[in-house]
Amino acid sequence: MKIGRREFMQVSAAAGAGGLMARKVSAMEVPDPPQKAVLKLSCQESRPPFKTLPEKLDFLEQHGYVGLELHGGKLLGREEEIQKALQGRKIKISAVCGGAKGSIISDQESVRRKCVDSLKEILTAAGALGSTGVIMVPAFKKAKVLPYWEARKVIVELLKEVAEHAVSVKSRVLLEPLNRKEAHFLRLVADAAAICRDVGSPGVGCMGDFWHMTWEETSDMGAVISGGELLHHMHMASRKNRKMPGEDEGDNYIEGFRGLKMIGYQDYISLECGSKGDRKETIPAAAKLLRKQWEKA
Repeated sequence: MKIGRREFMQVSAAAGAGGLMARKVSAMEVPDPPQKAVLKLSCQESRPPFKTLPEKLDFLEQHGYVGLELHGGKLLGREEEIQKALQGRKIKISAVCGGAKGSIISDQESVRRKCVDSLKEILTAAGALGSTGVIMVPAFKKAKVLPYWEARKVIVELLKEVAEHAVSVKSRVLLEPLNRKEAHFLRLVADAAAICRDVGSPGVGCMGDFWHMTWEETSDMGAVISGGELLHHMHMASRKNRKMPGEDEGDNYIEGFRGLKMIGYQDYISLECGSKGDRKETIPAAAKLLRKQWEKA
C-alpha cells in the first residue's frame, strides 16, 4: 500500500507509541493489510424515524445500510421478534450497545458481580442473533469505582470470566473508550486494546467512536491502528455536535478510514447520533458522505 510522507509519519508515530507494527515500515510503503477492508454501514435501531422494526429495516435497506445496532437493555425477550424481522434481508445485527447493570470496576463487589452476570445474559442473546459483540463502558463518570491500578487489575480478571462465556455463546465484549466528560477510566482506543491483550481471549475486543476520538485522540488513524486486529466496531457522529455525519461543517473521517483500510477492517461502522434535520433525509445523506470519504481514503 503506497502512502505519502505525511501519512507515513502519522503511521510511524502511532506504531511507535503502541508497539503495533512488528515489521519495519519503509519511507514509501507500509505492510499490506491481512485482507481488503470493507465498508459496512450500520445504524442504531432508535435512529430511523419509524415506529416498527420492519419499517426501520425497510428504510435502512433502501439506503444501503447492512447492519442494525440494538440496545442491550431492551434486547432480552426480543430475540424471536428480531430474528423474524431479519428473515430474507441483507441487514444483519452489528453490535449490541450496552445494557449491563452497574459497573465492572465499581468499588462494591456486589455491583461488579451484577455487571458480570447481566453482561453474560446479554452476550447470550447477542450470540444467538449473530451480533458482532456487546459494547461495554467500564464505568461512566459518576460511578463510584476502584482506584485506577486496582480497577485495571480487576477488569482484566473479571473479563477473563466474561470472555469464557462470550466464546461459548459465539459473541464478544467490545470495550468502548469515551471522552473525559463522560468517563475517567478508559478514554483511548490503545488503552482498550491493551486491556484486551492482557485478557488474551477472542471473547474480548474493542471499538472506536469518532465522536469521542475527536476530543481524546491525537490522530484518528493512530487510534484505529492501535486497536488493530482487536477493533471490531466503530461509532459515527458529526465532529462538533454529535449529530448525523455531514450535519457539522467540515465533518471528515478520511484519516480514520485510511487506518481502517490499513488494518483490513471487516466489521461495522454504525450511526450513534442525533440529528438537526429530518432523519428521512439526514440518514441517507450520512451514508452518501461516508461512502464518498471511504473511497477517498
